[in-house]
Amino acid sequence: MKCMLCENLSHTHICKSCQDTFLTPSLYKRQLSDSTQVISFYKYSDIKELLHTKHTDLGYHIYKLLAQLSFKKFAEEFEMEGQAVSIAIDDNISSGYSHTAILNHSLKSPNIKPLHSKLRANDSVSYSGKSLHFRLTNPRNFTIKKFTQKSVILVDDIITTGTTLSQALSLMKKKNKDVLFCLTLADARLK
Repeated sequence: MKCMLCENLSHTHICKSCQDTFLTPSLYKRQLSDSTQVISFYKYSDIKELLHTKHTDLGYHIYKLLAQLSFKKFAEEFEMEGQAVSIAIDDNISSGYSHTAILNHSLKSPNIKPLHSKLRANDSVSYSGKSLHFRLTNPRNFTIKKFTQKSVILVDDIITTGTTLSQALSLMKKKNKDVLFCLTLADARLK
């Protein structure tokens, strides 16, 4: 097959050379309105075309690669006293897989235990390309399935306004869960 980026022959969808050149993650941090930290690995503009594959068969392979390059490496270096659980935002299966579940699963490590199907939106409204006003007036109305662990890391693919993560965070707090921080693949506010 050909590398998606350089079009040279490759055994993977994106060759190792392009992974090293274009997909080396960095840590970008910002805070939600309640001061909860959000850590992202890429600028949205740098990987936008790759992220847009998420609702295709190719997206499974791209998200798996991006998760290995970023979330997995983060988890391998993450240390804390005890263990946290990671929970993906709305990890429903669509197009044969869940992109947030792929990211979440890659966090499995001695200090992080991924939990699946725990945080689901009752309203499947899409925020893609929508204004902050639209996002605020059309909440996702999340529900949480019961789990016993207290320390949580929230996982999503993209942060734009922070509305989705803030809604999930608010529900976690109501359930007496301690959200340590949020992890996203890309931050859409970064230029």
